[in-house]
Amino acid sequence: MWLLLVVICLALGVYLGLQMPVVLPFIYAKYMSIAILAALDSVFGGLRAYMENVYDNLVFVSGFFVNILLAAGLAYLGDRLSVELYLAAVVAFGVRIFQNLAILRRYLLRKW
Repeated sequence: MWLLLVVICLALGVYLGLQMPVVLPFIYAKYMSIAILAALDSVFGGLRAYMENVYDNLVFVSGFFVNILLAAGLAYLGDRLSVELYLAAVVAFGVRIFQNLAILRRYLLRKW
């Protein structure tokens, strides 16, 4: 029952999001991409922790916001120094996302 509700709400959210014309200024593109990568890293890390039965909501929520703030801070500092520091966050979060996905895939393959 809960899964059906989640799927319906997710589909509704995606539909509404695609119908709303949201245009971000180019200057915020780096910050949004970093924030999305940080959020995805936290979500996949949370899924991995849940699968390993070590999930803690406080760790997830604090990690979610700290990752986003740290990544945005790196991008801002890089802009002030005229150095592309946001690329370090892109690489770090990208590697962690793929590692977590690989671990989740292995776990699900073993389970099934």
